[in-house]
Parts: sequence; structure tokens; C-alpha cells
Amino acid sequence: MAETTPTVEMSLEALSEAIGKAADDLCASRRVLDAARADIASRNTSVSRTVVTAAEHVVEHLRKTDQALKDVIQGLEERD
Repeated sequence: MAETTPTVEMSLEALSEAIGKAADDLCASRRVLDAARADIASRNTSVSRTVVTAAEHVVEHLRKTDQALKDVIQGLEERD
């Protein structure tokens, strides 16, 4: 089966769809995190180091993703 090379339109469409889904997922995650934070604060409970480490990894990945998206947007703005 022959592979097709994605066009610019196809790539940007895929990126747009991924961003839309990620935005929905991030909003849902934020609601869960905010509720968990409130629960942890009200009950004065702790969270495992594994969860804290995973959260730190997510923050780093989101920073890298943010920078990559900025690079794409900048590249689109600089086209002739």
C-alpha cells in the first residue's frame, strides 16, 4: 500500500483537531485538579511523590508543547 505524504492543509487540520481535543481534555482535567486540590486542602491530606513527579512531568511537557505551538504560529505568520 502506498503511503501518502500529508499536505500542509492536512497537517494543519490534524493540528487544529488535536488542539481542540486537547483544549477540551485540559479543561476537564483542570476541573478535576481544582476539586482535588480543594479536597486535599480541606482534609489536610497528602499526595504520593509519584503523583507530584508526574505533575511536574506534565508541566514540562506542556511548556514544550506551548513553545512548539508558538513556533508553528510564528512560522505561519512569517510565510510570504
